Amino acid sequence: MKRSRVPLVATVAMLVFFYLPIMVLVINSFNASRFGSTWEGWSLRWYLRLLHEREIWYALKNSLIIAFGASFVSVLIGTAAAFALHRYASRLQKTHYAMIFAPLVMPEILMGIGLLLFFVALGVNLGLFTIFLAHVTFCISYVAMVVLGRLQDFDFSIIEAAQDLGANWWTVTWRVLVPLLMPGIVAGGLLAFTLSIDDFVITFFVAGPGSTTLPIRIYSMIKHGSPPLINALSTILLVVTFTAVWFSQRLMEDAK
Repeated sequence: MKRSRVPLVATVAMLVFFYLPIMVLVINSFNASRFGSTWEGWSLRWYLRLLHEREIWYALKNSLIIAFGASFVSVLIGTAAAFALHRYASRLQKTHYAMIFAPLVMPEILMGIGLLLFFVALGVNLGLFTIFLAHVTFCISYVAMVVLGRLQDFDFSIIEAAQDLGANWWTVTWRVLVPLLMPGIVAGGLLAFTLSIDDFVITFFVAGPGSTTLPIRIYSMIKHGSPPLINALSTILLVVTFTAVWFSQRLMEDAK
């Protein structure tokens, strides 16, 4: 029986649709042309130009501060939330699960508007702190889901054995539970870092004066027209993001 080639053609067409623009962007980042409409040869001039753009480095510093801070807090809260969801079953936990799962399916623009209205109602000045809180809000859910997946195959008899040998709950947590969950915790942290440093929609709503992050800076550069620098900067950000996601996937595979 002859197999249909329609699924193969559809898959290839989809991959080309998604990845061809990215390939064009990466190639144009090495184009010596100022406007990118014509090819003038390979060059690293735009990557070297990035070294002298102070506003870009300032935005990158803000993005890294928020990403590291949000990832750290999200790992702590998300891991605790995942353990509570897996260990304890009650009606309250169903509500807890719904609250954790909601940011995963809620459109980013709705979350951004909701957080903006919330901060305005509380009289909180928009800035790096509000961006940090917003990123923690949605990163917790991703960390919790990753760690929860690790807990699905966790053997709690190991904890019971440690307690039978005289270990208190503090010792069990740091000598048994955390080391065994560490691959999932690190994978969740890397995923949170990637989502935080790449976020634009939510950050756009809750950012204030002097709190420009890298995605917002790139958007501003697009409006004022700097295609070569945008291509180079986007390529670097793409490499960092793909590396973090790849490493996160490897850790999740090792955790299974």
